[in-house]
Formats: sequence, structure tokens, C-alpha cells
Amino acid sequence: QVQLVESGGGSVQPGGSLRFSCTASGIVFALNDMAWYRRVPGKQQREFVAHISKDYMVDYADFLKGRGTISRDNAKNMVYLQMDKLEPEDTAVYFCNTYPLRVEYWGKGTLVTVSS
Repeated sequence: QVQLVESGGGSVQPGGSLRFSCTASGIVFALNDMAWYRRVPGKQQREFVAHISKDYMVDYADFLKGRGTISRDNAKNMVYLQMDKLEPEDTAVYFCNTYPLRVEYWGKGTLVTVSS
């Protein structure tokens, strides 16, 4: 059974930073591309945030470029997302998943609220 567990969210003021973590189990982590997605308030669809391949190639959504860093630790089966210069528009629930995503893999996500 695949389990993805996100953590690291919270409330932060505009301009602040957060680092999210995701622990994966039930998959051969090192053989999977991984990604972060988010669901913003009022929208049902999750949107892509960042991706890291099994070969450590990365790419980011346009809204995150220059403000975020995705990384992974295969020894720990973990993927991370560092987000800096947070904006109120970054308020969302953040999820990790494989890339391409598998709908049956969604976890509960971690909530980020950016507000002054």
C-alpha cells in the first residue's frame, strides 16, 4: 500500500519561508520521479508546483521560479520543497505525489496559510 505523508505547513507572513517534507512508503522511491502539487482555496483541481526526476533533474511552475527548491533524499524516501518569499497567493494545501501523478496516491497534504 502506497502512503505519502506531507508535513511542514503552517501559518506564515508574506515574505516568509517554509520547508515541506514528504515521506513515501510502498513504492520504490529511487525509481520514481516525484512532484509537489497544491490545491488553492476555492479550486477543486490540484496544480503542479515542482518536479524532481529520479536523476535529480528539476523543474518548477512559473509562479515558483526563483522562489522554490525541490530536493530528494532517496536513502530516507523523502522529497522536500523549500518555498521562499511566500505570497498570500501561495495559500493552499500542498501535496506530494509521483510524477506523473497517481490519483490513488494522494495523501492528506499540508496546509499553508500566508497572511499578515
